[in-house]
Amino acid sequence: MYTPEIAPLADSLMRSSLVALLPLLTIFVTLGFLKWKAHWAGLAAVIVALIVAIFVYGMPVGLAGLSASQGFAFGLFPIMWIVITAIWLYELTVKSGHFEDLRLVINVISDDPRVQAILVAFCFGGLLEALAGFGAPVAITGVMLIAVGFTAMRAAVVVLVANTAPVAFGAIAIPIITAGNLTGIDYKEIGAMVGHQTPLLAAVVPLFLIFLVDGKRGLRQLWPLALVVGIVFGAAQFVSANYLSVEMTDIVASLMGLAAAVVMLQFWKPVGGQDALDKMADERSKEKASAPDAGGAAAAVTTTVDTKAAPLTGKRVFMALFPYLMVIVIFSGAKLIPVIDKWLASTDIKIPWPGLDGNIMTAAGELSTSTVYNFQWLSSPGTMLLVSGIIVAIVYKMTVKDAVQVFVDNVVKMRFSILTVGLVLALAYVMNLSGQTITIGTWIAGTGALFAFLSPILGWLGTAVTGSDTSANALFATLQQTAATKAGIDPVLLVAANSSGGVVGKMISPQNLTIAATAVGLLGQESSIFRRVIWWSLGMLVVMCLLVGLQSTVLSWMLPGGA
Repeated sequence: MYTPEIAPLADSLMRSSLVALLPLLTIFVTLGFLKWKAHWAGLAAVIVALIVAIFVYGMPVGLAGLSASQGFAFGLFPIMWIVITAIWLYELTVKSGHFEDLRLVINVISDDPRVQAILVAFCFGGLLEALAGFGAPVAITGVMLIAVGFTAMRAAVVVLVANTAPVAFGAIAIPIITAGNLTGIDYKEIGAMVGHQTPLLAAVVPLFLIFLVDGKRGLRQLWPLALVVGIVFGAAQFVSANYLSVEMTDIVASLMGLAAAVVMLQFWKPVGGQDALDKMADERSKEKASAPDAGGAAAAVTTTVDTKAAPLTGKRVFMALFPYLMVIVIFSGAKLIPVIDKWLASTDIKIPWPGLDGNIMTAAGELSTSTVYNFQWLSSPGTMLLVSGIIVAIVYKMTVKDAVQVFVDNVVKMRFSILTVGLVLALAYVMNLSGQTITIGTWIAGTGALFAFLSPILGWLGTAVTGSDTSANALFATLQQTAATKAGIDPVLLVAANSSGGVVGKMISPQNLTIAATAVGLLGQESSIFRRVIWWSLGMLVVMCLLVGLQSTVLSWMLPGGA
């Protein structure tokens, strides 16, 4: 039986925390500065985490190794299962010849790549986050942006930055519901509080996307559209989280944001779209010259969109959109119809991890429940994407042999991505079960009233490590609640801040970096993507820290029931 010590180094919490941070520093340094391949960075971080767990925390070697094995298994299923099936769904559209029609359909709404970034990455990505979560939004919107002519690197950065504001309410608000279950606080109260935080972020994210696509020129020319979409999305988040339904928040916000964009484009036409297209064409030419064999979605992109050669018919439009409509229908039915949702959950198989379950205690002295592996063979978003893909293959009249061959080729192509995500989750499990994560969290939480300004950092850290806001809440929600009570701060505020801070950490998670790289055809270039998004993540984290800190003091009137 292993019980982790919060401060294993001579009862010094600060020194223990600095040592516990070594695995995270390893992965950030190897990715960001040494430019290692993601799987090597992940392996190095796992080794460092095992060394710290065994020699500093005194965790038995066998339990440390079993922790890593359970994390690796979780990385393969359900995480990579979701990504594999999402990319397979896209590959089916390429194989069937409907990929180019998708480009034409999106161009009918607007051929301006700056507008497309908002519609696809922010609005449609938010809808996918609401229904599926995990890596599905990044994978699917990444290939959609490639479809309309984005370079691989720009597509990856745009979808990662866009996948922020919706995350707290993702997968039918699972992160918030998890926080409520662990803390005993009504999840509706937590959701309402998050609804007073993330909408402010949502209001400005479309501006960031325009800047990423076309710099200052894009901001000058498209700021009205970006602000309208961002404000409508944020306002819808606020209203739904507080007055309608926490679970439906992202669905309402995404659809309202998309509707606002479409309506505004009927009366207002942005200028400079052709200049942005020319700029993107030049970038594609340079990217193709420097990496002609990039693979992935990038390989399916041609240089121009010829809208005159073959006019779109109603049937072609439907067939081009069919895979994504099918995803929405299946996920909506599975998540929003209580009978189906309950039945799917009942099929989950709980597997006590052999040799690990029953042998790990939490720092609080309770038997850990994290050692039970949940095999979601039917309820997993990956399985729902598989069903979507099978239906798409049938509708597209593909042979079984072709569909299976596309799947197998996809798995082979993604082998290093699969390895990377498995290693990252192995890292997370070793750090969590050995006590390293709780040591870091307890150290940060010991800052008293100042902790209100720092609390989002815990959510950011947890999501950066695990790639999941749900996991970050599982790690730190109770800690946030305890620290808030000791410091005389509203516990609901800091539990919500954990989730809100996590949304800006997702873009730098090695798991999500690998998903984005795989989707757009930049295998092995996760470090390059990381260096482009880390500053966006840190900048938004600072803003969130200031917001929560001020909400605990002079801006308390902003909170639910505030005076």
